[in-house]
Order: sequence, then structure tokens, then C-alpha cells
Amino acid sequence: MAEKITQADLIKIEKYLYEIPRTFRADMLVPARIFATERMLKDIGIDRSLWQLVNVATLPGIVNYALAMPDIHEGYGFPIGGVAATAIDHGGVISPGGIGYDINCGVRLLSSNVTEQEIAKDLERLATALFNAVPSGVGRGGNVVMKGKDLNNVLARGAPFMLEKGFGEPADIEYCEERGFMNGANPDLVSDKAKERGADQLGTLGSGNHFLEVQKVDEILDPETAEIFGLRKDQVTVMIHCGSRGLGHQTCTDYVRQFMPLLPKWNIQLPDRELVCAPFKSPEGQEYFAAMQASANFAWANRHLIGHWVRQAWQELLGDNAHLNLVYDVSHNMGKKEKHEVGGSMLDLLVHRKGATRSFGAERPEVPAKYRPVGQPVLIPGTMGTASYVLVGTNKGMELSFGSSCHGAGRKMSRFAAKKSVRGSALRGQLESKGIIVRCDSDAGLAEEAPTAYKDVEEVVNVVHDAGIAKKVARLVPIAVIKGG
Repeated sequence: MAEKITQADLIKIEKYLYEIPRTFRADMLVPARIFATERMLKDIGIDRSLWQLVNVATLPGIVNYALAMPDIHEGYGFPIGGVAATAIDHGGVISPGGIGYDINCGVRLLSSNVTEQEIAKDLERLATALFNAVPSGVGRGGNVVMKGKDLNNVLARGAPFMLEKGFGEPADIEYCEERGFMNGANPDLVSDKAKERGADQLGTLGSGNHFLEVQKVDEILDPETAEIFGLRKDQVTVMIHCGSRGLGHQTCTDYVRQFMPLLPKWNIQLPDRELVCAPFKSPEGQEYFAAMQASANFAWANRHLIGHWVRQAWQELLGDNAHLNLVYDVSHNMGKKEKHEVGGSMLDLLVHRKGATRSFGAERPEVPAKYRPVGQPVLIPGTMGTASYVLVGTNKGMELSFGSSCHGAGRKMSRFAAKKSVRGSALRGQLESKGIIVRCDSDAGLAEEAPTAYKDVEEVVNVVHDAGIAKKVARLVPIAVIKGG
């Protein structure tokens, strides 16, 4: 069976929407749809991501379409930037690989009450203070170690439990997706090995594409919505990108291994074993869902604690009047039970968003009351040296993509290839020549995440905006980057 999908296999539906029809392969249950420009399709076609998307279209219970956001690239089983919804009451499945190894990786945006000009003289010291306050790097532990009952409480109650322990502010909970926890979590279904890996990792950044950036609001693109989100031109913001660290990774590993030998029992045949899944209503599917929710709670607690360390370092340097308010915290790599209209009926769905962001439109009850008239903030990080964006979810997106958007620029080059093409020391110099302060103790780690390893974030965001699945609100540019190596 050929594994190459060419542009000749794609049908153009709208300006930025392409479809691989159900007739492309006999085992497809729904068409596969890709949000992209024609030029982007050339890059997307280099790896196996379109083939993976076609495979996703064969999952039991899948409805409407297998969807790819414009940041699509190859992942484990599912493409990253992939969205798939399965009908819970009609044999729908849940796939650990379709949710991802870094369960509830996500982005948190804090807004300050100062401008870049007002903190310019302190920026070098601020970057150093943040680098010292938030542990980063492969396997690096943090200042808070939680085991036994405390760790189980983190897994069961997420960010609100960290607030009870004295970290963060009450408003941090209000402006967090799901208010920082999912109440179906069961800590007993997270393995001891996963708990061991996560015990000292709360409040840590990790490595890879995770980062902490001090940014400034470069451009306001939707003044009315920006005002509701508390954003204004030249304001300094802080963006945090990280997830559930080793605990979430181990949870995904555990359930992939558990499900593999059970596929014959469920009579599930897959074109790629990496799509391994379980019927959502099966005991095994329910166990993974509860473990996934516990891992998601760990990730929210992690970002909440990092936000606390950032706020503490910020105020120690700039004074008690230097506030940082949470704009929003969005999740990637999640499976959510949601109701959506399918074929004229409201169905209970399990929506997989792997490297995709929920982007609910106005008046949805899941959106904080303050933002409900306009929709939820959608946070799209760029790469070091390129812009990030704040967008707002739309009701059109509810129809087109189950209320989903892209989650970043999306890789176009492997980490290995990036290290071969870019010297970390040279990249550090390039960023600093642009006025961006860099704090990272690994040149190799820096090179892996070079901007040239990613798609053009401006093009990716323009596709999302012009397709109508989320609308641009503000453009942010980095002024200090903190990364783990």
C-alpha cells in the first residue's frame, strides 16, 4: 500500500480547507480534512502526517471528519495538530496516542501592569530571576515534592488543591480551562512508576519545546475583545508552555501497552498499531480516561505552580505593586467529553485534541463569565524569535472543527535535523542581536527549537483566522526567553 499522498489526492473545499475523500481508501469511515494553504501542503506532504490522518479516519465511532489544523506534523499514530471526535453511544473509542504522551500540555498567559519601557532597565535581571525561580531541563526536579496522599490530591483535584496549599491566587482558577481540574480523575489508576516520575516535577518546565517567555503586546488586532481579555499595546506579558512531565508520559505508555494485546477482544482492526485504542464505554477505556484526567490535573497543578514562582520572582524584583493576572490557561493533548451537533442531532462525543487547542465560541457555559460574550481566549505560541498570538474562539469553529484550533507553529524539521542545521551558540547570538534576552544552559537544546525548525507562525495563524475557526486578537513578541536544555 502506497504511503504517499499527493496534492492530486486532495479536493479543495474552501480557500483554506482541503479534503481527502472517504473514497480514497476503503477502510475510511469519514473524510479527512486539512486547514492549510496550498504552499503549506507541500511541507505537510514531506512527512507521514497526512497518511496518519487518513488512518485516524478509520477509528471506530468517528464522526464528521478526521481533522488537521495548519500546524499538522507527524506524531505517534495520530498527527500532531489532529482532531477526532468519536460518538460515545455508538461504539466510539478513546486512543492514548490520539491524546498524546504529554497529557494536557498547554499554555498559560499572564498579563502585567507594566510596559516594556517601564521594565527595560530590569529586564536582564528579571530574565535571570525567572530562570532561577523555575527549574528547567531534562528530568530536573523542583522545589516542591509531593508523594502519597498529597500527590493523590494533586491528581484528583489539580490546580485548586495547589491553591489550598498556599500557591497562586483564586482568580488563577477562574481563568483556567475546566477551572484547573477534571472531576472524573482517579489517582488509583495512575501507576506507581508514573507517580514516582512526577513526585518532584511539580513547578518545573522540563525541556524540548517547553518555555517561559517574557513578551510585549506588539499589536492589538481586535480592540474590543482585547479589552475584555485585559490586553493593551506595549503591555508586558508572560507566557508559560509545559505539561504533565514524566507522569503524563508514563501514563500514556502504560495504557498503550495495556491496550495492545486487547484489540482482538474488542474486534478492533487498525491500519497502524500506534492508533491503539479502547471502546470508550469498556472498563479499560474508562480506566484510561480516569487516569488521563488525573494526569491532566497534574499538568494544571504544574502550570499553576510555575505561575506562582513567576509571580513571586516578578514581585521580589519589581515590587509588590507589580501584578501578574492570569489571562487564560489552555490545554493541548486532551480527550474531552463534549456535546456537539452531528447530522442535526446533539451527540455525546469524546473529542481528541492532539496538539490542538479548544476554541469555544461565545455563550458556551464552559467559558469564564467575563469572556462568555466573545468566546474563549486561544493562545498560539510561536517559536523563539517569532511572534505568538492571542485569538478568540468562534461559533463557526464549533461547526467546522468541534470548537478546535491549532496549538502552535508546528514543526517542519526534526530535532535531530535542527541540531545539524543550526549551531546553538550562533542562534543565541542571533536572538540577542534582535534584542531578545536568552536564558538556556544548553546550546544543543536551544538549537533543537530554532525558529527555522518550525512553520511560519504568521501563515499558520492567518489560516486559522481566515478559515474562521478562531479570530486574531493580539500579537505578542518575545523580549526574554527562558528554556530548559
